[in-house]
Amino acid sequence: MREVAALANVAISSVSRVLSGHPDVSPAMRARVLAAVRQLEYEPDFLAQSLRRGATLSVGFVVGDISNPLMADIVSGAESVLRGAGYSILLMNSENDPSLDVAHVRFFLSRRVDGLILSLASERDPRTLELLRGVEVPIVVVDRDVPPEVRASAVLSDHRSGMTAAVNHLLDLGHRRIALVAGSLDVRPGHARLAAMREAIAARGLPDTTTAIAGTFSAEHGEAATNELLKAADRPTAIIVGSNQLLVGCLRALRRHGIRVGEDISLVTCDDVPLVDLYEPPIASISRDSVELGRTAARLLLRRLHDEAGPEVVINPTVFTPRASIRPVAGEAGARAPAASRSR
Repeated sequence: MREVAALANVAISSVSRVLSGHPDVSPAMRARVLAAVRQLEYEPDFLAQSLRRGATLSVGFVVGDISNPLMADIVSGAESVLRGAGYSILLMNSENDPSLDVAHVRFFLSRRVDGLILSLASERDPRTLELLRGVEVPIVVVDRDVPPEVRASAVLSDHRSGMTAAVNHLLDLGHRRIALVAGSLDVRPGHARLAAMREAIAARGLPDTTTAIAGTFSAEHGEAATNELLKAADRPTAIIVGSNQLLVGCLRALRRHGIRVGEDISLVTCDDVPLVDLYEPPIASISRDSVELGRTAARLLLRRLHDEAGPEVVINPTVFTPRASIRPVAGEAGARAPAASRSR
Protein backbone atom coordinates (compact mmCIF):
# COMPACT_ATOMS: atom_id res chain seq x y z
CA MET A 1 0.00 0.00 0.00
CA ARG A 2 2.95 2.33 0.69
CA GLU A 3 4.19 1.80 -2.89
CA VAL A 4 0.72 2.60 -4.27
CA ALA A 5 0.59 5.77 -2.16
CA ALA A 6 4.05 6.84 -3.32
CA LEU A 7 3.31 6.23 -7.00
CA ALA A 8 -0.05 8.05 -6.79
CA ASN A 9 1.53 10.83 -4.67
CA VAL A 10 -1.17 10.58 -2.00
CA ALA A 11 -1.27 9.60 1.66
CA ILE A 12 -1.61 5.96 2.69
CA SER A 13 -4.92 6.85 4.32
CA SER A 14 -6.17 8.10 0.93
CA VAL A 15 -5.28 4.77 -0.67
CA SER A 16 -7.18 3.01 2.09
CA ARG A 17 -10.25 5.18 1.55
CA VAL A 18 -10.24 4.51 -2.19
CA LEU A 19 -9.86 0.74 -1.78
CA SER A 20 -12.56 0.57 0.89
CA GLY A 21 -15.04 2.33 -1.36
CA HIS A 22 -15.43 5.38 0.88
CA PRO A 23 -17.54 7.98 -0.94
CA ASP A 24 -15.63 11.01 0.36
CA VAL A 25 -12.86 10.74 -2.26
CA SER A 26 -12.45 13.06 -5.23
CA PRO A 27 -12.73 11.48 -8.70
CA ALA A 28 -9.22 12.65 -9.56
CA MET A 29 -7.70 11.02 -6.48
CA ARG A 30 -9.65 7.82 -7.03
CA ALA A 31 -8.41 7.67 -10.62
CA ARG A 32 -4.75 8.21 -9.58
CA VAL A 33 -4.90 5.55 -6.88
CA LEU A 34 -6.60 2.98 -9.11
CA ALA A 35 -4.09 3.67 -11.90
CA ALA A 36 -1.25 3.04 -9.43
CA VAL A 37 -2.95 -0.16 -8.23
CA ARG A 38 -3.14 -1.45 -11.80
CA GLN A 39 0.44 -0.45 -12.62
CA LEU A 40 1.82 -2.16 -9.53
CA GLU A 41 -0.64 -5.08 -9.79
CA TYR A 42 -1.39 -4.49 -6.14
CA GLU A 43 -3.74 -6.97 -4.44
CA PRO A 44 -5.33 -5.58 -1.25
CA ASP A 45 -5.25 -7.83 1.80
CA PHE A 46 -8.99 -7.86 2.40
CA LEU A 47 -8.66 -10.27 5.34
CA ALA A 48 -6.37 -7.85 7.15
CA GLN A 49 -8.74 -4.99 6.33
CA SER A 50 -11.64 -7.01 7.68
CA LEU A 51 -9.87 -7.68 10.96
CA ARG A 52 -8.99 -4.01 11.38
CA ARG A 53 -12.44 -2.75 10.49
CA GLY A 54 -14.46 -5.49 12.16
CA ALA A 55 -16.08 -6.16 8.76
CA THR A 56 -15.90 -8.99 6.25
CA LEU A 57 -16.32 -6.88 3.10
CA SER A 58 -18.95 -9.35 1.97
CA VAL A 59 -22.64 -9.02 1.12
CA GLY A 60 -25.16 -11.85 1.19
CA PHE A 61 -27.59 -11.90 -1.73
CA VAL A 62 -30.63 -14.20 -1.63
CA VAL A 63 -32.36 -14.64 -5.00
CA GLY A 64 -35.66 -16.38 -5.64
CA ASP A 65 -34.61 -18.20 -8.82
CA ILE A 66 -31.12 -17.84 -10.24
CA SER A 67 -32.21 -19.54 -13.48
CA ASN A 68 -34.36 -16.49 -14.27
CA PRO A 69 -32.44 -14.16 -16.65
CA LEU A 70 -34.00 -11.18 -14.86
CA MET A 71 -32.37 -12.22 -11.58
CA ALA A 72 -29.04 -12.79 -13.31
CA ASP A 73 -29.16 -9.19 -14.59
CA ILE A 74 -30.02 -7.85 -11.12
CA VAL A 75 -27.15 -9.75 -9.51
CA SER A 76 -24.77 -8.61 -12.24
CA GLY A 77 -25.71 -4.97 -11.66
CA ALA A 78 -25.28 -5.26 -7.90
CA GLU A 79 -21.98 -7.11 -8.18
CA SER A 80 -20.45 -4.51 -10.46
CA VAL A 81 -21.13 -1.71 -7.95
CA LEU A 82 -20.10 -3.70 -4.88
CA ARG A 83 -16.93 -4.99 -6.53
CA GLY A 84 -15.89 -1.43 -7.26
CA ALA A 85 -16.33 -0.64 -3.56
CA GLY A 86 -14.21 -3.60 -2.45
CA TYR A 87 -17.05 -5.93 -1.49
CA SER A 88 -17.70 -9.47 -2.68
CA ILE A 89 -21.12 -11.07 -3.11
CA LEU A 90 -22.11 -14.39 -1.58
CA LEU A 91 -25.08 -15.72 -3.56
CA MET A 92 -27.71 -18.24 -2.51
CA ASN A 93 -30.79 -19.43 -4.39
CA SER A 94 -34.05 -19.97 -2.50
CA GLU A 95 -35.86 -21.74 -5.37
CA ASN A 96 -38.92 -19.58 -4.56
CA ASP A 97 -39.21 -21.37 -1.20
CA PRO A 98 -39.71 -19.06 1.84
CA SER A 99 -38.18 -21.64 4.17
CA LEU A 100 -34.95 -21.43 2.16
CA ASP A 101 -35.07 -17.63 2.44
CA VAL A 102 -34.94 -18.06 6.22
CA ALA A 103 -32.18 -20.68 6.09
CA HIS A 104 -30.04 -18.59 3.74
CA VAL A 105 -30.36 -15.39 5.76
CA ARG A 106 -29.34 -17.30 8.90
CA PHE A 107 -26.37 -18.78 7.04
CA PHE A 108 -25.21 -15.36 5.89
CA LEU A 109 -25.53 -13.92 9.38
CA SER A 110 -23.42 -16.78 10.73
CA ARG A 111 -20.76 -15.80 8.17
CA ARG A 112 -20.82 -12.22 9.47
CA VAL A 113 -21.73 -10.57 6.18
CA ASP A 114 -21.78 -6.78 6.34
CA GLY A 115 -25.20 -6.46 4.66
CA LEU A 116 -27.98 -8.29 2.86
CA ILE A 117 -29.71 -7.85 -0.50
CA LEU A 118 -32.89 -9.89 -0.69
CA SER A 119 -35.28 -10.88 -3.47
CA LEU A 120 -37.59 -12.82 -1.20
CA ALA A 121 -39.76 -15.74 -2.29
CA SER A 122 -42.54 -14.27 -0.16
CA GLU A 123 -42.81 -10.84 1.42
CA ARG A 124 -45.64 -12.09 3.67
CA ASP A 125 -44.11 -15.22 5.19
CA PRO A 126 -44.26 -14.76 9.01
CA ARG A 127 -41.04 -16.73 9.65
CA THR A 128 -39.10 -14.56 7.22
CA LEU A 129 -40.45 -11.31 8.64
CA GLU A 130 -39.81 -12.38 12.23
CA LEU A 131 -36.19 -13.15 11.39
CA LEU A 132 -35.63 -9.92 9.46
CA ARG A 133 -37.02 -7.78 12.30
CA GLY A 134 -34.07 -8.93 14.43
CA VAL A 135 -31.33 -8.52 11.82
CA GLU A 136 -28.81 -5.82 12.77
CA VAL A 137 -26.88 -5.50 9.50
CA PRO A 138 -28.29 -3.25 6.74
CA ILE A 139 -30.91 -4.84 4.46
CA VAL A 140 -32.02 -3.90 0.96
CA VAL A 141 -34.99 -5.65 -0.64
CA VAL A 142 -35.43 -5.83 -4.40
CA ASP A 143 -39.01 -5.22 -5.57
CA ARG A 144 -40.53 -6.39 -2.32
CA ASP A 145 -42.81 -4.65 0.21
CA VAL A 146 -41.82 -5.39 3.81
CA PRO A 147 -43.09 -3.82 7.06
CA PRO A 148 -41.36 -0.64 8.30
CA GLU A 149 -40.11 -2.41 11.42
CA VAL A 150 -37.76 -4.50 9.26
CA ARG A 151 -35.92 -1.21 8.56
CA ALA A 152 -34.96 -2.26 5.05
CA SER A 153 -34.12 0.00 2.16
CA ALA A 154 -35.90 -0.95 -1.05
CA VAL A 155 -35.54 -0.58 -4.79
CA LEU A 156 -38.95 -1.02 -6.40
CA SER A 157 -40.35 -1.15 -9.92
CA ASP A 158 -43.27 1.11 -10.78
CA HIS A 159 -45.46 -1.71 -12.05
CA ARG A 160 -48.54 0.52 -12.06
CA SER A 161 -47.29 2.87 -14.79
CA GLY A 162 -46.31 0.17 -17.27
CA MET A 163 -49.39 -1.98 -16.65
CA THR A 164 -51.73 1.01 -16.88
CA ALA A 165 -50.24 2.00 -20.24
CA ALA A 166 -50.58 -1.55 -21.56
CA VAL A 167 -54.20 -1.97 -20.41
CA ASN A 168 -55.20 1.43 -21.78
CA HIS A 169 -53.65 0.53 -25.13
CA LEU A 170 -55.64 -2.71 -25.24
CA LEU A 171 -58.85 -0.93 -24.23
CA ASP A 172 -58.32 1.65 -26.98
CA LEU A 173 -58.15 -1.21 -29.48
CA GLY A 174 -61.48 -2.61 -28.30
CA HIS A 175 -60.29 -5.32 -25.92
CA ARG A 176 -62.51 -6.01 -22.95
CA ARG A 177 -61.78 -9.67 -22.22
CA ILE A 178 -58.24 -9.14 -20.90
CA ALA A 179 -56.53 -11.88 -18.89
CA LEU A 180 -53.51 -11.68 -16.62
CA VAL A 181 -51.37 -14.77 -16.13
CA ALA A 182 -49.80 -13.66 -12.86
CA GLY A 183 -47.03 -15.03 -10.73
CA SER A 184 -47.25 -15.29 -6.97
CA LEU A 185 -49.42 -12.69 -5.25
CA ASP A 186 -47.13 -12.98 -2.20
CA VAL A 187 -44.57 -10.74 -3.89
CA ARG A 188 -44.86 -7.20 -5.18
CA PRO A 189 -44.68 -7.86 -8.94
CA GLY A 190 -47.66 -10.23 -8.69
CA HIS A 191 -50.06 -8.20 -6.57
CA ALA A 192 -49.00 -4.78 -7.94
CA ARG A 193 -49.63 -5.80 -11.55
CA LEU A 194 -53.03 -7.28 -10.71
CA ALA A 195 -54.07 -4.15 -8.79
CA ALA A 196 -52.86 -1.90 -11.60
CA MET A 197 -54.85 -3.81 -14.21
CA ARG A 198 -58.06 -3.52 -12.23
CA GLU A 199 -57.45 0.15 -11.42
CA ALA A 200 -56.95 0.93 -15.12
CA ILE A 201 -60.28 -0.71 -15.96
CA ALA A 202 -62.08 1.16 -13.15
CA ALA A 203 -60.56 4.48 -14.20
CA ARG A 204 -62.26 4.12 -17.59
CA GLY A 205 -65.64 3.52 -15.94
CA LEU A 206 -65.87 0.03 -17.44
CA PRO A 207 -67.14 -3.15 -15.81
CA ASP A 208 -64.29 -5.39 -14.70
CA THR A 209 -64.46 -8.30 -17.14
CA THR A 210 -60.82 -9.25 -16.64
CA THR A 211 -59.55 -12.65 -15.59
CA ALA A 212 -56.49 -13.27 -13.42
CA ILE A 213 -54.87 -16.61 -12.69
CA ALA A 214 -52.07 -16.46 -10.11
CA GLY A 215 -49.46 -19.10 -9.38
CA THR A 216 -45.73 -19.59 -9.48
CA PHE A 217 -43.37 -17.65 -11.72
CA SER A 218 -42.73 -20.68 -13.92
CA ALA A 219 -43.22 -21.92 -17.46
CA GLU A 220 -45.40 -24.71 -16.07
CA HIS A 221 -47.86 -22.27 -14.51
CA GLY A 222 -47.79 -20.12 -17.63
CA GLU A 223 -48.77 -23.09 -19.76
CA ALA A 224 -51.44 -24.42 -17.38
CA ALA A 225 -53.03 -21.00 -16.90
CA THR A 226 -53.11 -20.29 -20.64
CA ASN A 227 -54.68 -23.69 -21.31
CA GLU A 228 -57.40 -22.84 -18.81
CA LEU A 229 -58.03 -19.47 -20.42
CA LEU A 230 -58.25 -20.91 -23.92
CA LYS A 231 -60.80 -23.53 -22.86
CA ALA A 232 -63.19 -20.90 -21.45
CA ALA A 233 -66.46 -20.29 -23.26
CA ASP A 234 -65.52 -16.64 -23.80
CA ARG A 235 -61.78 -16.86 -24.05
CA PRO A 236 -59.81 -13.61 -23.67
CA THR A 237 -58.96 -11.49 -26.68
CA ALA A 238 -55.74 -10.37 -24.98
CA ILE A 239 -53.38 -11.99 -22.48
CA ILE A 240 -50.81 -10.23 -20.32
CA VAL A 241 -48.17 -12.57 -18.87
CA GLY A 242 -46.38 -11.50 -15.71
CA SER A 243 -42.83 -12.68 -16.39
CA ASN A 244 -40.48 -14.02 -19.04
CA GLN A 245 -40.77 -17.52 -17.56
CA LEU A 246 -44.57 -17.41 -17.70
CA LEU A 247 -44.27 -16.24 -21.31
CA VAL A 248 -42.51 -19.45 -22.36
CA GLY A 249 -45.34 -21.58 -20.99
CA CYS A 250 -47.98 -19.29 -22.48
CA LEU A 251 -46.44 -19.58 -25.95
CA ARG A 252 -46.33 -23.36 -25.65
CA ALA A 253 -50.04 -23.47 -24.88
CA LEU A 254 -50.95 -21.06 -27.68
CA ARG A 255 -49.00 -23.14 -30.19
CA ARG A 256 -50.63 -26.37 -29.01
CA HIS A 257 -54.08 -24.83 -29.49
CA GLY A 258 -53.18 -23.42 -32.89
CA ILE A 259 -53.73 -19.83 -31.69
CA ARG A 260 -51.75 -17.25 -33.68
CA VAL A 261 -50.24 -14.38 -31.70
CA GLY A 262 -51.14 -11.03 -33.22
CA GLU A 263 -53.87 -12.66 -35.33
CA ASP A 264 -56.17 -14.73 -33.12
CA ILE A 265 -55.09 -13.21 -29.80
CA SER A 266 -53.13 -10.22 -28.56
CA LEU A 267 -50.20 -10.81 -26.21
CA VAL A 268 -48.20 -8.61 -23.82
CA THR A 269 -45.35 -9.80 -21.60
CA CYS A 270 -43.65 -8.30 -18.58
CA ASP A 271 -39.86 -7.87 -18.75
CA ASP A 272 -37.91 -7.71 -21.98
CA VAL A 273 -35.83 -10.75 -22.91
CA PRO A 274 -34.35 -11.57 -26.34
CA LEU A 275 -37.36 -13.78 -27.08
CA VAL A 276 -39.73 -10.78 -27.39
CA ASP A 277 -37.80 -9.41 -30.37
CA LEU A 278 -36.90 -12.76 -31.94
CA TYR A 279 -40.44 -14.16 -31.83
CA GLU A 280 -42.58 -13.59 -34.90
CA PRO A 281 -44.45 -11.34 -34.51
CA PRO A 282 -42.40 -9.40 -31.92
CA ILE A 283 -44.14 -9.35 -28.55
CA ALA A 284 -45.31 -6.17 -26.81
CA SER A 285 -43.71 -5.73 -23.40
CA ILE A 286 -43.79 -3.90 -20.09
CA SER A 287 -40.08 -3.57 -19.41
CA ARG A 288 -37.74 -2.32 -16.70
CA ASP A 289 -33.99 -1.94 -16.42
CA SER A 290 -33.13 -5.04 -14.40
CA VAL A 291 -29.39 -4.30 -14.30
CA GLU A 292 -30.14 -0.87 -12.86
CA LEU A 293 -32.32 -2.50 -10.19
CA GLY A 294 -29.23 -4.35 -9.02
CA ARG A 295 -26.99 -1.30 -9.22
CA THR A 296 -29.48 0.75 -7.21
CA ALA A 297 -29.79 -1.99 -4.58
CA ALA A 298 -26.01 -2.01 -4.16
CA ARG A 299 -25.81 1.79 -3.91
CA LEU A 300 -28.53 1.83 -1.25
CA LEU A 301 -26.64 -0.82 0.73
CA LEU A 302 -23.35 1.08 0.49
CA ARG A 303 -25.06 4.21 1.82
CA ARG A 304 -26.26 2.23 4.82
CA LEU A 305 -22.84 0.63 5.32
CA HIS A 306 -21.19 4.06 5.34
CA ASP A 307 -23.77 5.42 7.83
CA GLU A 308 -24.97 7.97 5.32
CA ALA A 309 -28.67 7.19 5.50
CA GLY A 310 -31.43 5.28 7.17
CA PRO A 311 -33.87 3.12 5.19
CA GLU A 312 -34.61 4.58 1.75
CA VAL A 313 -36.98 3.66 -1.07
CA VAL A 314 -36.15 4.20 -4.74
CA ILE A 315 -38.78 3.55 -7.41
CA ASN A 316 -37.57 2.74 -10.93
CA PRO A 317 -39.86 3.19 -13.96
CA THR A 318 -41.46 0.58 -16.18
CA VAL A 319 -42.13 1.24 -19.86
CA PHE A 320 -44.79 -0.24 -22.13
CA THR A 321 -43.66 -0.91 -25.71
CA PRO A 322 -46.44 -1.92 -28.16
CA ARG A 323 -45.42 -4.36 -30.87
CA ALA A 324 -47.05 -6.47 -33.59
CA SER A 325 -48.33 -9.05 -31.08
CA ILE A 326 -51.25 -6.67 -30.42
CA ARG A 327 -54.07 -6.00 -32.85
CA PRO A 328 -57.51 -4.35 -32.63
CA VAL A 329 -60.54 -6.45 -31.79
CA ALA A 330 -62.62 -7.17 -34.89
CA GLY A 331 -66.25 -6.02 -34.86
CA GLU A 332 -67.93 -6.15 -31.49
CA ALA A 333 -65.96 -9.13 -30.19
CA GLY A 334 -64.23 -7.10 -27.50
CA ALA A 335 -67.43 -5.55 -26.20
CA ARG A 336 -69.25 -8.72 -25.13
CA ALA A 337 -69.26 -9.13 -21.39
CA PRO A 338 -68.05 -12.56 -20.18
CA ALA A 339 -68.45 -14.07 -16.77
CA ALA A 340 -67.40 -12.05 -13.72
CA SER A 341 -63.72 -11.43 -13.08
CA ARG A 342 -62.00 -14.08 -11.04
CA SER A 343 -58.61 -14.67 -9.50
CA ARG A 344 -57.03 -17.51 -7.67
